[in-house]
Amino acid sequence: MSYTGTERRRHRVFITRNTEYHVRDDVCVAVRDRAARKFRTAHLALHLKLQGAVRINENGVVIPEPNNARVGAPIYFTQADPDGLERQIVTSRVERIERPERQLVQQYPS
Repeated sequence: MSYTGTERRRHRVFITRNTEYHVRDDVCVAVRDRAARKFRTAHLALHLKLQGAVRINENGVVIPEPNNARVGAPIYFTQADPDGLERQIVTSRVERIERPERQLVQQYPS
């Protein structure tokens, strides 16, 4: 029997070829290098909001797919700075989406 109620878990990990993007309530709270297994304290995605996936057409045009982060597609994060400029980052393709273990969440850099 599977649970059919409201999703209450707040954390997800989007795993790309080289990087793990740890997201809490759709905000990137930690980034970890997969090879070194170490969190990076300075990464452009930190504190940015996960917006969804992007689709890259054959002609190179990038089309955002808001609220559709999924395996097989790059994801993108954005944040509006106080001066009104928007910061953005697009990742490589997501290989897996997982739930982090509680012990790992407790290791997130502050």
